[in-house]
Amino acid sequence: MIPNKLIVLEMANNHMGDIAHGFKVISDFGAVCRKFPEFKFAFKLQYRELDTFIHPSMRGRDDIKYIKRFSETKLTRENFDQLVSKIREEGFLAMATPFDNASITTIVEQKLDILKIASCSFTDWPLLEEAVTANLPIIASTAGAELSDIDKVVSFLAHRNKAFAIMHCVGEYPTADEKLHINQINLLQQRYPGVRIGFSTHEDPSNTDIVKMAVAKGATIFEKHVGVETEKFALNAYSASPLQIQAWLEAARYAFTVCGVGDQRLPENTAEKASLRSLRRGVFLRHDVKAGATITNDDVYFAFPPEEGQFTANDWSKYAQFTSSSRISKDAALTPSNAKRMDTRDTIWKIAQKVSNLIKESKITVPGGIDLEISHHYGLDKFDQVGLTMFTVVNRGYCKKLLVSLPGQQHPEQYHNKKEETFHVLHGEVHISLNGEKRVCFPGEVINVEPGVRHAFVSPTGSVIEEISSTHYKDDSYYTDESIMKNKMRKTHLTYWMG
Repeated sequence: MIPNKLIVLEMANNHMGDIAHGFKVISDFGAVCRKFPEFKFAFKLQYRELDTFIHPSMRGRDDIKYIKRFSETKLTRENFDQLVSKIREEGFLAMATPFDNASITTIVEQKLDILKIASCSFTDWPLLEEAVTANLPIIASTAGAELSDIDKVVSFLAHRNKAFAIMHCVGEYPTADEKLHINQINLLQQRYPGVRIGFSTHEDPSNTDIVKMAVAKGATIFEKHVGVETEKFALNAYSASPLQIQAWLEAARYAFTVCGVGDQRLPENTAEKASLRSLRRGVFLRHDVKAGATITNDDVYFAFPPEEGQFTANDWSKYAQFTSSSRISKDAALTPSNAKRMDTRDTIWKIAQKVSNLIKESKITVPGGIDLEISHHYGLDKFDQVGLTMFTVVNRGYCKKLLVSLPGQQHPEQYHNKKEETFHVLHGEVHISLNGEKRVCFPGEVINVEPGVRHAFVSPTGSVIEEISSTHYKDDSYYTDESIMKNKMRKTHLTYWMG
């Protein structure tokens, strides 16, 4: 697997074809990296089988920059084996970029830890086909690649069950600040959820701001060219010295510390929690309340400062039900010692999900953004036996509602003095009682209910009824069971409930 917070130090050809200099580069950076145990480090080489990599007619051409560079810094296989041994000795993971198929064989034989695909090889399909045969995780840079190309390579690697990551990269050496486009990290994260996204960087090596931005964007793998300047060898404009890498790593450390946790809600800060609680409003009683009473909005007020341990306004919501466990005096604080709190949020949302599923089953289209009204006549704990949910589509001189009964749920007997209503069964089987006379209705049937007619219904299957009526008045529903009329907390309203 590819470690988290992986820093890849890219030697490229900065060993300068000199094995002793290569050892110095590795050991100098090893001394720096051991100061940063929170990161995992890999040292990366580049492999080319020059005898076959360069076209026969082009060998020895010093007028072609890269041919000259590759030829002058050529090392033997034995030299590379020695560098890999030194890399491991210094505590680094060993990693290499192959630029031809033969080099992949070398990587496998050396038992390296990670295989890197360079940007220029990103869509080199013969190389990719060979790379996926190696039992190694793959990191691939995307400089210059079209999104369609990245789509193809991500699909190619994912379908072969490879452990892999892709790197935002700009293939210009060094890269000017205005060409870095750090926001590409977010683009790749959004387009390829679940794929590790990193940053291969070639900006001015003295710049320590860029890595902070990349960390803040969510990159978890970083690649940086490195080298050591000596009297014999100069350092190019995009490779960092040990001192520059130390400053760069300190910046990365700071950024990770400041950015903190990002894959879950931040851990509890007890000092913060105590400070915020001290600024909340406490819940206090407007009047004396006897033991066993249901405490409603009419019974309380909210005031500052809160008493230690009391319920606050943050504990009070339409999902919270409070019952006094002892007598409480006027202006006293509502506390866990004198009242019980029940949170009904989970219950309410489970009801909403059941209603949503029934609506989907019925294939009835419900207007978007409409509120859901839940009637729990005898309490939420008995809702599955007795209750109803409804949507008010319009309520003007006329009214239209959709009534939803869950399977086996009863709606208790009620009547209206003003409202006349018509029930149109849209879905399910409905057993309705009108002044005690029962009838069974199926989709398509219409039932008229005149003012004063007592009506109740139950649906053994679950049902949806369209109710069309004259204007609905809040004070025009009368239940024959007086205990329902006394329950002022029998309704809950939800917005944005459909899911």
